[in-house]
Amino acid sequence: MSCLAALQAPVIMMSQNRQEEKDRERSKQDYMVNLKSELEIRMLHEKIDHLIIHQQQELLNIQQVQVEMMEDIMKQLSANQKKDEK
Repeated sequence: MSCLAALQAPVIMMSQNRQEEKDRERSKQDYMVNLKSELEIRMLHEKIDHLIIHQQQELLNIQQVQVEMMEDIMKQLSANQKKDEK
């Protein structure tokens, strides 16, 4: 029995070592996939931030145009009221 155990021990150890190598390689690949995913997520965040900033600038420009249009309308109404009073 101990002879059998003596023969099996090296085979079991080699098998465990191979499995550990496979596990290390799998862990390394998982790390690389996670790193790539994190970089892609950061790039997406940067793109979204850029779009938001651009959109806010556009909204400010539109708002400025609307304010100018409202001021023109108010001037026209004021001018019409002065005409009607005369």
